[in-house]
Amino acid sequence: MPKAMMHYTLGDIAKRLQAQLRGDADKVINGVASLHSAQADELSFLSQAKFRDQLAQTNAGAVIMTPEDAADCPVNNCLLLADPYRGFVNVAKLFAYCETETAGIHPSAIVGDAAEIDPSVTIGPYAVIGEGVKLAAGVRVGAHCIIGDYCELGDNTELKPRVTLAHHVIIGQRSLIHSGAVIGADGFGNLREGNGWGKIPQLGTVEIGNDVEIGANTTIDRGTLDNTIVANGVKLDNLIHLGHNVKIGENTAIAGCVGIAGSATIGKQCMIGGLTGINGHITIADGVIFTAMSMVTGNVSKPGIYSSGTGILPNRLWRKNAVRFRYLDETMRKLKLGVKSFNQTEEN
Repeated sequence: MPKAMMHYTLGDIAKRLQAQLRGDADKVINGVASLHSAQADELSFLSQAKFRDQLAQTNAGAVIMTPEDAADCPVNNCLLLADPYRGFVNVAKLFAYCETETAGIHPSAIVGDAAEIDPSVTIGPYAVIGEGVKLAAGVRVGAHCIIGDYCELGDNTELKPRVTLAHHVIIGQRSLIHSGAVIGADGFGNLREGNGWGKIPQLGTVEIGNDVEIGANTTIDRGTLDNTIVANGVKLDNLIHLGHNVKIGENTAIAGCVGIAGSATIGKQCMIGGLTGINGHITIADGVIFTAMSMVTGNVSKPGIYSSGTGILPNRLWRKNAVRFRYLDETMRKLKLGVKSFNQTEEN
């Protein structure tokens, strides 16, 4: 990736981070990088003991680290912080790529009747804005986005190219929706009719709060009657599916390829690992963590870390265990009978 067209002195960065500086305050930093790849004009960081071997070999111009690690640092320039990783994240924001955009509506965009668009809004090429849409100050709509009728987007929310919002979707302030996301498609509502299926109208919509991030190709279905809700501060990875009427509590983070069935309620401050499947019509308490590939079939009422499934094994051993699992119930019944017989013998 090309280096950012910007630079800072080490002294500038130290002030921004409120870090203790050891070394040359005038040292120019042109970017950030890992310890093993950093060059003499780049800043790196040490946050875990397992990377100390890389510290000894690094060519970085400066390193962020704890005061305790500084004594063994071979690099002359250091920024000392109690939390080096957080310091690295804050420095990386200085060098992150930002697209240059000018407010206005691209000539190829289509805007529906009665749309209310703040003068500071940016609408990219070939975007389609439906009837009655409201776009607040600082909203950015990428190329080829489709915003359905009567959607509302709050201040400084951004849609990356090719996001699709169905009608009446509501998104709060400062939210970020990545390419390919589809929000407000019909929920999976069907009713048996003979040997086939009849469609159940999906009359609700989707409400997304402030400071939410939604990853690429994630889909969030509209509610059947009540709305699907994603609360403030939620972070959704790529390729997640939220079914109709799902509710996600504030500041919950969900990793890629998670599927949450309709009408499930997820609490606040939860963390859900990748490939987890969550059943519909269940409730998950605040502060719950599901590790990757968990299968959640019932309510979870207490905070904590939960896991399911088994880790990887050599195939031959896994096959043996899979066969034995079929006889687990029978084996347990025999074991209980054996224990009961043993206890009766002891009593006699």
